[in-house]
Amino acid sequence: MSRPPLKLIGLTGSIGMGKSTTTAMFKAAGVPVYDADAAVHALYAPGGAAVEPIGEAFPGVVKDGAVDRQALGARVLGDAEALKKLESIVHPLVGQSRVGFFAEAEASGADMVVLDIPLLFETGGDKGVDSVVVVSCHAELQRERVLARPGMTAEKFEQILSKQTPDVEKRARADFVVDTSQGLEAAKDQVDRVLAALRAPDWKSRRAG
Repeated sequence: MSRPPLKLIGLTGSIGMGKSTTTAMFKAAGVPVYDADAAVHALYAPGGAAVEPIGEAFPGVVKDGAVDRQALGARVLGDAEALKKLESIVHPLVGQSRVGFFAEAEASGADMVVLDIPLLFETGGDKGVDSVVVVSCHAELQRERVLARPGMTAEKFEQILSKQTPDVEKRARADFVVDTSQGLEAAKDQVDRVLAALRAPDWKSRRAG
């Protein structure tokens, strides 16, 4: 008898909501996690598959065998054509790494994977997953967490927020919400309940129509 297909769980949340902590809880529960940002970092690192093509497309942004993210950012910022060119290089490579990750997860016997995608709704990624988990917390706590980060300012925080789908909309579009306002134990209980619901016999994918 063939195994049911791997369930793809999209996990997202605005800055300072506790997404990294929640992702770690899914990992601790034995669910493989694909980190989209980490995948890009690996592609930009020495020996990464994106280093050579990005170096050719944007001369001067590769330093010491790696893509200098700051230099690259300065080159594409506000330039729609340059950004398009960069995406045409990076997106297929990220896609390849994700396919490899799925194959490894299936080989390990996993029944689901979590895709940690910060801009899940902003990029339309929610249409390609079976369920969406949004990590959230009170706005005051979010602000407190973010402004405690080194080098963060209120102005930078507002700029980041302006580029992200509002938390209230994310919560409304989610299949599950993990609220990290009540501490680690409460968040872990919520993660356990999400996993139980995803494994319930009556669970249905959001892609089932």
